[in-house]
Amino acid sequence: MSDSKRGRPRAFDREKALQNAMELFWQKGFDNTSLSELTACMGLNPPSLYASFKSKEGLFNEALARYEETEGKGIWEHLEEAATAREAVEQLLHASALNFSRQDKPKGCMIVLSAPQMCGSSNTICEELRLKRKRSMQLLHSRLERAKREGELPEQTDCAGLANLVLTFQHGMSIQARDGSSRQTLVKLAEQFISAWECLIHIR
Repeated sequence: MSDSKRGRPRAFDREKALQNAMELFWQKGFDNTSLSELTACMGLNPPSLYASFKSKEGLFNEALARYEETEGKGIWEHLEEAATAREAVEQLLHASALNFSRQDKPKGCMIVLSAPQMCGSSNTICEELRLKRKRSMQLLHSRLERAKREGELPEQTDCAGLANLVLTFQHGMSIQARDGSSRQTLVKLAEQFISAWECLIHIR
């Protein structure tokens, strides 16, 4: 019997499988995503999954990298380009509101919401996500310190504290999005935060 009559097995589309795994991890988190759900959404059996990605942790790390390269883009890229620190934070929060509330994707931020619920279940993933959040904090802190050096922010501005406040607010927006808050609500929250900017930069 010819190959055409027997039917050849479909070629493994690694990129599509990884995209599906990324969205599942994003939606359910690392701990709550089972191996059976992963194999089903990726069109793989467990041996093939392990052959391609080594482990659930290995798959998650690749999915996380894909998220940063695709769905997670557009939030942090303009931090240095913004003319002022206020504008940088405004763009950050507005972009977050739009990114976290897309109709065709899981809501919120994968880096914030997909962490293991019990860090003992995967210390390496907990640490990787913690470092990514820490790098975001450092980027924002650096931008605020630059604004202070340039005279935009008062000398007494607590840049580390302000960066922490902004990131805590942004993470809260991610949770609000997961809980069903609309895009309009998230954008309004971002606007309300920025409306208090002059007060925030004077907090010691």
